Amino acid sequence: MRSDSTAVVTGGGRGIGQAIAVELAKDGADVVLAGIDEGGMEETVSLIESEGQRAIDQYTDLKHYESVQSSIDTALEEFESIDILVNNAGIAGPTASCEEVSVEEWDDTIDVNLRGPFFACKEVLPVMKAQQYGRIVNVASVTGKRPLEQRTPYAATKMGLIGFTRTLAAEVGEYNINVNAICPGSVDGPRIRRVFEQKAESTGQSYEDVRQAAESESPRGELVEREDIAELAAFLCSDESERITGQDLNVSAGKVMY
Repeated sequence: MRSDSTAVVTGGGRGIGQAIAVELAKDGADVVLAGIDEGGMEETVSLIESEGQRAIDQYTDLKHYESVQSSIDTALEEFESIDILVNNAGIAGPTASCEEVSVEEWDDTIDVNLRGPFFACKEVLPVMKAQQYGRIVNVASVTGKRPLEQRTPYAATKMGLIGFTRTLAAEVGEYNINVNAICPGSVDGPRIRRVFEQKAESTGQSYEDVRQAAESESPRGELVEREDIAELAAFLCSDESERITGQDLNVSAGKVMY
């Protein structure tokens, strides 16, 4: 990572995003948090400042291009450059069969999970091209590589995000900009617990059975921790990853091996 780097992390108020933001701060980056969880982002700012780095939080609705534009403009006013972009923010979307998914649920999932990263990249790329340097990390999912029943909107966005990552990496490599995706398996925390609860309700299973089934898909018999994702993200933003681009890297405890 460049000295005095500035990172923008979407959805940095909790979970994976918070862990990534703090890990980048540990490596010496100042961080701009962009998301809608204002209370969570305030907490993350405090954690970053405790690492001796600067941080600001910007309310950002990724469904609206103007909101993303405004946040990136503020980041540039405050820090003058953007070296790292982590597109972490995302929603789980509905747990239901395709015909039971409403148009509004489909659109919301597409807007946050796929349009949001496009908006953010569209805004930071001119800066990165001008400085001939950049690191972009998109948080996708192993669902971007395989089916996930009852989750068609989510699967569509994560598969799309991997295609976006590969194509963008090919477009911007000549500017010394690397673009990679991280594909987590089931990450332990409140979000996956809600997904398990929704699946249990929709299928008539118990929560315990749903969770055990998810854990048993891994050779290690466990879920992933958010710190696992954060450490890989920090590596992909470091100088050690200089020639790694256009990749979609699994962190799934062996749940997916391709």
